[in-house]
Amino acid sequence: MTKKPLEGIKVLDLTRVLAGPYCTMVLANLGAEIIKVERPGSGDDARAFGPFVNGESIYFVSINRGKKSIAVDLKSEEGKKLLLDLIKEVDVVTENYRPGTMEKLGLGYDVLKEVNPKIIYAAMSGFGHSGPYSQRAAYDMIVQGMGGIMSITGQPGGEPTRVGTSVGDITAGLFGAIGILSALYGRNLTGKGQKVDVAMLDGQLAILENAIARYTSTQEVPGPLGGRHPSITPFETFKTKDTWAILAAGNNALWAKFCKAVGREELIDDARFANNGDRTKNHDILKPILDEIFVQKTTAEWMELLNKVGVPASPINTVEDLFKDPQVEARHMLVEVEQPKVGKIKVAGNPIKLSTIPAEQEVPMDPAPSIGQHTEEILKSLLGMDEDGVKKLMDTKVIE
Repeated sequence: MTKKPLEGIKVLDLTRVLAGPYCTMVLANLGAEIIKVERPGSGDDARAFGPFVNGESIYFVSINRGKKSIAVDLKSEEGKKLLLDLIKEVDVVTENYRPGTMEKLGLGYDVLKEVNPKIIYAAMSGFGHSGPYSQRAAYDMIVQGMGGIMSITGQPGGEPTRVGTSVGDITAGLFGAIGILSALYGRNLTGKGQKVDVAMLDGQLAILENAIARYTSTQEVPGPLGGRHPSITPFETFKTKDTWAILAAGNNALWAKFCKAVGREELIDDARFANNGDRTKNHDILKPILDEIFVQKTTAEWMELLNKVGVPASPINTVEDLFKDPQVEARHMLVEVEQPKVGKIKVAGNPIKLSTIPAEQEVPMDPAPSIGQHTEEILKSLLGMDEDGVKKLMDTKVIE
């Protein structure tokens, strides 16, 4: 078994639902040991989110595989003491409570760093641990709306449209993982830990890229453009004979290749379309011309023709299509895992490909845990607790 880069790093994971668990899933894929701290009885809220197979949440399974679960009542004094003892034995603690919650429990960063000066404390929240919105509640769609991404998504003149995946949570999880890795590297240099503060709203602004550049330079407010790129043309979706296709001619050379491939060389020398700026300026003239071209062939025919000459083009795949795509299969981006009570299911693979890690080791193959499945194991192995000590805590409902 090849050693992964984060093997030996222990993460005490107090997060739930998506942003935090997605972050710790990334760390687990890279070899970290994730000790998931859950509420006795109900556990992570995501356990109640569908779809379900034989009563098991596949949503929960998909982002919590390979983690260990301990169930601790953090509102009890014994539970808090237990957490502080565990803090001494781990490298990272993650949480995605509303700011101030950990402080109310007596478990904020200022307390934890006294217990373990090397601890990396990573907090993911809707609006961060500073600023006037800090105490507001947030979900993915809240920050998609506030962060501007919904204002540039959808069809022109249409209703505000949520991005089809939870980009508010997921970007926070990714930035959280990057922050943790940076802090771990910093600890190697200084010997000290630090706090990582990641806000979902900040993440949405960070990925607006072109929209911020356009507003900064023109003072015009960007809006939704459907399947079109705001500053590259042609770079959008087109109706074909049977479905839809994407053409992405990102420079003059690709534009010329496309024109030759479709037998419309006269468009290359047309002054209205001479360069990208001209094509974008005259998009309303060019689009109907291209619409007439694309509707003459099926999507499959366009893919064969355009990919053959090196013009970037693609179909618009459904999720079902991905399960049959040879590139997805070649990159091991849908991985079969086995889950108790469920059987074999496919989950997303690890997009971080490291040359030292074989494909079959890129994601943990251990299943997602049941609530408190590893409580006894963790308390004995990390804290040296004996059978009587564990039983006493279970009898008093401090742990499960």
